[in-house]
Amino acid sequence: MKFFARQAPYWRGADNVTIMMVRVLAALLPVCVAAIWFWGAGILINLAFACCCCLFLEAAMLKMRGRPLQSFLTDGSALVTAALIALALPPLCPWWVTVTACVFAIVFAKHLYGGLGYNPFNPAMVGYVVVLVSFPHVLAYWPAIGMSVPPADVLQIFLFGELAGGVSIDAYTSATVLDSINMQLAQMSTMREIVSSQQFGMLAGRGWEWVNIAALAGGLWLMKAGVIRWHIPVAMLGALAAMNFVFYALEPATHVSPIIGLLSGGTMLGAFFIATDPVSAAASDRGRLIYGAGIGVLCFAIRQWGAYPDGIAFAVLLMNMAVPLIDRYTVPRVYGYDRQP
Repeated sequence: MKFFARQAPYWRGADNVTIMMVRVLAALLPVCVAAIWFWGAGILINLAFACCCCLFLEAAMLKMRGRPLQSFLTDGSALVTAALIALALPPLCPWWVTVTACVFAIVFAKHLYGGLGYNPFNPAMVGYVVVLVSFPHVLAYWPAIGMSVPPADVLQIFLFGELAGGVSIDAYTSATVLDSINMQLAQMSTMREIVSSQQFGMLAGRGWEWVNIAALAGGLWLMKAGVIRWHIPVAMLGALAAMNFVFYALEPATHVSPIIGLLSGGTMLGAFFIATDPVSAAASDRGRLIYGAGIGVLCFAIRQWGAYPDGIAFAVLLMNMAVPLIDRYTVPRVYGYDRQP
């Protein structure tokens, strides 16, 4: 038998932060392409501006904290945060909303806790929730699918928050799928009537179904590449689908089907790119299953009975708060120590 000699190091360890973040950004490319295809250049403006804001804020905070700029600024974490914020915000979004989200994500949710690796909450979701609560009317400016918004008007809204000549932004916008479902159910329409409208495609809302499928494809690639593990996405999507199935089976006229629930809003983006944040998520495999299932159940509850139609961001942040308790009872004890600390 012939043996082959190898030079040290024999074990190179896990991928570093930069490689992981670059892979996450690569997996987000299909989502970005699908979003730009359906909602236009506003998504691209959001992405470029959010990246500039996050990189500037990251550099400023590193400088204030006396940390080396090159190693931390080039790790890609700020760009991932920027991309998630940009994809969560509507395409017709003024610049100050994006700035506010980036400030609360990078400054308050990340660096005030000690920087990357110390943040207990997902930074992108902190920034998104702040602007969702602060500017609820602005975050409803989603263009209607199939309606082309002139680039000049997109830029006008981005710079000034309104169109020239007193034209209302509502001329270009419509309710999102989950918003529309909630409003029409409140008007005593049935799900059969709702899904027969032009706003719905083959599986769920037009446009939203393909963005979610793109996020699913990118997430599966991340799992294959070893960047994320299966526990959180499977637990979250399984819990959400199970809750949707139970209520849909009991009363299909007033509840969405599991397919619509899984392919609407930011479900797949949340399952594969947000909930799987290794810093703010649970540490053990069993803890990740509990953590993911909790996000799925909370997401369903917020969509069903809450004031916000999607609920992904709130569900993730609520479960971030529960992570220390989950880790306390699920992380295996170190050999030779008692189970209780």
